[in-house]
Amino acid sequence: MTRIAVLLSALLAGHAFADTSLTVYTALEADQLKPYQAQFEEQNPGIKLKWVRDSTGIITAKLLAEKSAPVADAVLGVAASSLLVLEKEGMLHGYAAKGVEKLSKQYVDDASPPAWVGMDVWGATLCFNTAEAAKLGLKKPESWKDLLKPEYKGKIVMPNPASSGTGYFDVTAWLKMFGEKDGWAYMDKLHENMAQYTHSGSKPCKQAAAGEFPIGISFEYRAAKLKDGGAPLDLIFPKEGLGWDVEATAIMKGTKNLDAAKKLADWSASKSANELYEKNFAVVAYPGVAKPNAHIPANYEQLLIKQDLRWSAVNRDKILAEWTRRYDAKSEAKK
Repeated sequence: MTRIAVLLSALLAGHAFADTSLTVYTALEADQLKPYQAQFEEQNPGIKLKWVRDSTGIITAKLLAEKSAPVADAVLGVAASSLLVLEKEGMLHGYAAKGVEKLSKQYVDDASPPAWVGMDVWGATLCFNTAEAAKLGLKKPESWKDLLKPEYKGKIVMPNPASSGTGYFDVTAWLKMFGEKDGWAYMDKLHENMAQYTHSGSKPCKQAAAGEFPIGISFEYRAAKLKDGGAPLDLIFPKEGLGWDVEATAIMKGTKNLDAAKKLADWSASKSANELYEKNFAVVAYPGVAKPNAHIPANYEQLLIKQDLRWSAVNRDKILAEWTRRYDAKSEAKK
């Protein structure tokens, strides 16, 4: 073998064993990332995931800011309402993941090929600290409108919709449930009782669990985990209905690692991935995988309002501008 042939052989061998680093933007909770990454990398040797994690609104803004020079190869665990914004901007690479036809159609983009594919649903929950409420003589709220009662003044925290996907689906749900005029009127009154708007969707429940505030508007996954951990929480599902969104996966247009990104999309739509999502969520995209959770009603999916995610995406800038104008004075300091 000639010297050139030896060098060429060595280069090819090195290339064959080189890992592909896939940059994935996510709004998943930090404690979800490790098992998801472990399963994907075990099933796809040679691809290593590099996470960039923040709350939904921050990740969405970051992706939009990088439109002309994308950094992310893919997104995983980002709200479908945000991905619809990116889709409108022409930033997503449509791809029909392997097995996508097995998923519930309402949790998959209706474009062909789909620009994004859903993983799971997360929805609104009130985290109610029973121990703190007893000390303060507070009754348990049963509805969104109960939160307007004077007894709750300064006792409630919720996520800022500009940074949190949870906060954004709360706001859009109130606008849908009560109508635009009455929805803003509701939020005006709720604002009077609000102690703080937090950066992330999970923080209000963590604060309620720690006894910092008796009521945190959050989402069911974090609430159930904290209750499992021994926190004195009751999970309340307001009777008017629950706002929600879909955590989803998409490939960024222009990625230099398209084949690896497609493998991530294939994994995300697989039954084995959905079985991991099920450990965290009551509703997943793969039918028949979800199991009962002791803290979440069996009819949870029926409690979700008729949310129009495309409407939420189209009106995002307008809604956030109005919300910020009215209520941002009570937001926690930006990171």
